Amino acid sequence: MAGADSVKSIFYALFANSAIAVAKGVGAWFTGSGAMLAEAVHSLADCTNQALLLLGIKRAKRPPSPDYPLGTGKEIYFWSFIVALLLFSVGGLFSIYEGVHKLHEPEPLSYPWVAIGILSFAVVAEGLSLLGCMREVDKVRGKRSYWGWFRATRQSDLMVIFGEDLAALVGLVLALIAVVASMITGNPMYDACGSIAIGVLLVLIAILIGREVKALLVGEGVDPAVKAEMRQWLSDRSEVDEVYNLLTLQMGNDVMVAVKARMASAGTAQGLVADINRCEVAFRQAFPQIQWLFFEPDCKD
Repeated sequence: MAGADSVKSIFYALFANSAIAVAKGVGAWFTGSGAMLAEAVHSLADCTNQALLLLGIKRAKRPPSPDYPLGTGKEIYFWSFIVALLLFSVGGLFSIYEGVHKLHEPEPLSYPWVAIGILSFAVVAEGLSLLGCMREVDKVRGKRSYWGWFRATRQSDLMVIFGEDLAALVGLVLALIAVVASMITGNPMYDACGSIAIGVLLVLIAILIGREVKALLVGEGVDPAVKAEMRQWLSDRSEVDEVYNLLTLQMGNDVMVAVKARMASAGTAQGLVADINRCEVAFRQAFPQIQWLFFEPDCKD
C-alpha cells in the first residue's frame, strides 16, 4: 500500500485557502456579511495553520542528537495540537462572537450576489482541495471508513488537513445558505445565525482533532492492526518460539519497537545472537517504519 503524502495535501489546502481568504475578505468588505467575514477569518487561520504544519514536518525530520536520542519526530504532534487550538479560538470562537454581535446589531447585506459568487467559487476551490486530501487518505485507510481512519491514524498532519478541509467545505455551504436566506427574506438574522453555526462547527472539529493529537502527544503505540501484523510476523519466524510481549511507540512517522520473546534453540550464545540479528534485519525490511528496535530473548514473560 502506497504511503500518503501529507505535504502534497497541505500545499493543496494552502493554495486554495490563500485564494479563498482574499476573495472572502473582499466579499465581506463589500457586503457587510458576518458569515462571510467569519469564513474569511477561518480561511486566513487555515493558511496560518498549514504554514505551522509545514514547519512541524521540517522540524520533525531533524536527526537524533545527544539531547534527543530518539529524534524529534513527535514535534509534528505539538504543531498539530497548536493548529487545533488556533482552529478552536481564531476560527471557532471568533465566528461565534461575530454572529452574536450581528444578532444584537443586525445590518442588511449589501451586494448579496457578490457574496454568493465568491462563496460559490470558494466551495469549488475547497472541494478540489478536499478531493486531493481524500486521495492521499485513500492510499492508507484501506477498507476503513473515513471516520475509522481518522480515529486510528497516527499521521497527525494529514488528519488535521482532512479535518480542516472538511470543516471549511461544510462551513462554506452554511455561509452560502445563510446569505441566500438573508437575501430572499431580507432578514439579516439568518446571516448572523450562519456565522454562529460556522463557529460551532469549527469548535467541534477542533475538539475532535485536539483529542486525537493529544493521544499521540501522550504516547500512543502503532495502529492496533499494524501491531497485530507485527506480532503475527514474529510468531511465524522459525527463530522465534513464542512472543511474550511487543511494545510499540509512534514517534511521528517513525516507530520504536521492543520485543520480548522465547527464541528457538540456537545451541550457542553466538547462534542466539545470529538468530536475533537475522530476525531484526528481516523485521525492519517487513516494517520499514521501524527506526528503533530492541529485542530481548527470555525464557518466560
